[in-house]
Amino acid sequence: MQTGYYSSAAGMVTQFNRLDTIANNLANVNTNGFKEDQLIVGDFMRLYKEARDELPNSDNSKEGAAFLNRTMTRAPQIVDSYTDYSVGNMQKSSNSLDFALSREGLFFAVKTPEGIRLTRDGVFTLNDEGKLITKQGYEVLPSDYQKSKEGISFATMDSVIEVDKNGQIFTNVPNSLSLVENKKLFIAQPENIKDLIKEGDNLYKLPNTDSLTSIEQSGAVRQGFVEKSNVNAVKMMTQLIETNRLVGMYQKVMDAQMNDMNRDAIEKLAKKA
Repeated sequence: MQTGYYSSAAGMVTQFNRLDTIANNLANVNTNGFKEDQLIVGDFMRLYKEARDELPNSDNSKEGAAFLNRTMTRAPQIVDSYTDYSVGNMQKSSNSLDFALSREGLFFAVKTPEGIRLTRDGVFTLNDEGKLITKQGYEVLPSDYQKSKEGISFATMDSVIEVDKNGQIFTNVPNSLSLVENKKLFIAQPENIKDLIKEGDNLYKLPNTDSLTSIEQSGAVRQGFVEKSNVNAVKMMTQLIETNRLVGMYQKVMDAQMNDMNRDAIEKLAKKA
């Protein structure tokens, strides 16, 4: 008798989870290189289309009907989640240490206390030792890091820093405008982007980074640009309103199931008795 109540309660929990995801997306609408997260909510029709060829009792037997009835009364639930890795808008800056990647699926490699991590946020700076670091203080890695185990450093005389589209860094010869090669940015492309795990500080973790190599000809590095978040604020606000309305609707259904229907049942049963 309370099937509708439990289904509504489960549906409300699902919408609360959606609210958490939407709120996180909106909170990062101005985070450089942030990628939008989305949830997939399962329903009977979707589950049926995916598994109809494997359903037992394809005939109209009593057992088959019972199976379908159990499936139809399953509560809404989150069946999957994914990250939209599409490229965000490029914003020009006046900083020669700002970099953006114009292709989807590419990342800068950085060194953290927990190991190598990937990021799309290319707003870098120099520390007191002249090393190229992120805003959080993590070392930006060069393409030969797996062999050299060294970061990217600049001398105090390096007044000119230029980077080509493949991430090769050039610095000026002291007291001249002639350029010489420095290190090259580590531009990583994971074999399976679904293996990436989001962490704090706009970083991504890979289960195994030992085989991670830098792309020689990425053609995607843009110096003097910053990639903004790919979150569409208008779309997120629309989803936020929609989800809030669904929560209110589920609440009304729960109230009707628990109060109105139970009260009617009790009163009618009492009259018959």
